[in-house]
Amino acid sequence: MPQILARPPIRTSAQSPALPPAIRRLPDLLISQIAAGEVVERPASVLKELLENALDAGGAAIHVQLEEGGVKLIRVTDDGGGIARDELALALTRHATSKIASLSDLERVSTLGFRGEALASIASVARLTLTSRQAGSAHAWRLSAGTESPPEPAALPAGTVVEMRDLYYNTPARRKFLKSGATEFAHCAEAVRRIALAHPGVAFTLAHNGRVSLHLPRGDAAARAGAILGDDFLAESRAIDTGPGPLRLFGHCAAPAHSRPRGDAQYAYVNGRFVRDKLLAHALREAYQDMLHGSRYPAYCLFLEIDPAGVDVNVHPAKTEVRFRDGHAVHQFVFHAVQKALSGPLAAAASAAPIRGSPAVAPDGEPAQVPSGPWRSWPPPRQSGPSGRFGQFSQSTLRVAEPAAYYTFSRAAFADSDPPPDDDAAPPLGYALAQLHGVYILAQNARGLVLVDMHAAHERILYEKLKKALDERRIATQALLIPAVFTADALDIAAAGEYADALNDLGFDVAPLGPAQLAVRGVPALLQAADPAALARGLLAELREHGASHLPAARRNELLATMACHGAVRAHRQLSIPEMNALLRQMEETDRADQCNHGRPTWTHLSMQELDALFLRGR
Repeated sequence: MPQILARPPIRTSAQSPALPPAIRRLPDLLISQIAAGEVVERPASVLKELLENALDAGGAAIHVQLEEGGVKLIRVTDDGGGIARDELALALTRHATSKIASLSDLERVSTLGFRGEALASIASVARLTLTSRQAGSAHAWRLSAGTESPPEPAALPAGTVVEMRDLYYNTPARRKFLKSGATEFAHCAEAVRRIALAHPGVAFTLAHNGRVSLHLPRGDAAARAGAILGDDFLAESRAIDTGPGPLRLFGHCAAPAHSRPRGDAQYAYVNGRFVRDKLLAHALREAYQDMLHGSRYPAYCLFLEIDPAGVDVNVHPAKTEVRFRDGHAVHQFVFHAVQKALSGPLAAAASAAPIRGSPAVAPDGEPAQVPSGPWRSWPPPRQSGPSGRFGQFSQSTLRVAEPAAYYTFSRAAFADSDPPPDDDAAPPLGYALAQLHGVYILAQNARGLVLVDMHAAHERILYEKLKKALDERRIATQALLIPAVFTADALDIAAAGEYADALNDLGFDVAPLGPAQLAVRGVPALLQAADPAALARGLLAELREHGASHLPAARRNELLATMACHGAVRAHRQLSIPEMNALLRQMEETDRADQCNHGRPTWTHLSMQELDALFLRGR
């Protein structure tokens, strides 16, 4: 038979309810352990608090020793100002600090630590010992937390040693949540790196189980970033420094082509404090918009300096989140500063001298500059082939100039000129040599070989021109002599009527020609060489899926990216030497030309040293 569960008794009005437990004050130890739950998440949390205290004390050299990932031992030694004998016991009590004394101090706090609860919280879940010596003292003093005995004399040259042993020894349930020693050590090492990046003038040493795993001598910010993030990060990054002012942003952000599959190389600081702020993360992500491929993550190490009164750092127990008084202004400042650093054209970044010469045909039909003077024989006089607009290329075999024509890059070619120009006088992307399988352009610059994906490069050029033209409300429409007619379904025909105004704003003239046909009578002048039917089909599909209500920036850019992709020169199209050089010159003048609209790199470079290594030259 099924078991019949007894129903709970029904309370009648005659019965009095059970009395709630009495309110009582929590013991001090339990209060500290509750606070430790907010501050001490794992050994890395303890290490972070101790490092911040060492820096606030003025330490110039900090030595960290760990055992078993920091669970068994964390010892932090600094050469800072130290703690007086009579203040050692006070330092271990809750909310005791020398860093703030009033609300006005809290509103303008500039130190890393300020709550005065870290040591007390750590002492409640671990065995903690303080050893410190101030300048001028005869010797150091040592005090162990949880004991009633007074400080005892100890040996220490100067500064402070904070030693934590056996984390969570008295709360074994919490210790079960810790990971392996290797994992906990990795978190501790990351905590050291985060703090060391913001303090290049302080030397750091990290040892684990008796072995030194990280040693960072004093240096400048660039040397510290290279030591922690790698020299390749500095080589791949753009330097930022907005200069003095109410807001200042400086540091390095990696080029989009060198993004990462994970967000593990993102370091943002506010007044020297490492933060994980959603507002800053969003601003930085937006600055990389149109330049990242797929779900890649940008890499950066950036420092924001702001008036301490304009930021609230007291919003998170671990002090990793902040709140800005004027969040919108900070967002826009960071966004525009990083976007400007990433968007600069290659020609602006290069120290090349202005290039003068006769006009050649550029991708959009405008004159492009080719060199004269020392490069007056470029393009080679014996090259042949048409030089019409992109998209109207001859299908004849591409002819490559004789190798002698490229001798103009050697210094022997300047024998009659005094003095010869520097190597840096060559344009950043150099000059075209040939086309590889109708996909890549091979060019030679002063440093080696340049390879360009011509479709991706032309796509970025068109995309930036379309964005600029739409912003200025001057996308010109080129009427077609013969309308392009294509078969369309009922949804496309309805979309052509519904979004007629949006199509006109984008430079298109599309109208129904019958119950199952659409006619394209005009296209943007920038895309006149593209397939009108393919352009219209792609644009109508985008409008049907997303609409066109006021064309918000993100949606507008996606539409323009679709147009640019369809309008760009396709692979396997034969280009002449002047056309290839025109594309290179326009790349150098185009913002964000390092990546196409989808975040793929548009060009890469092989130096002479790399080429020599491929062929074992000099060995």
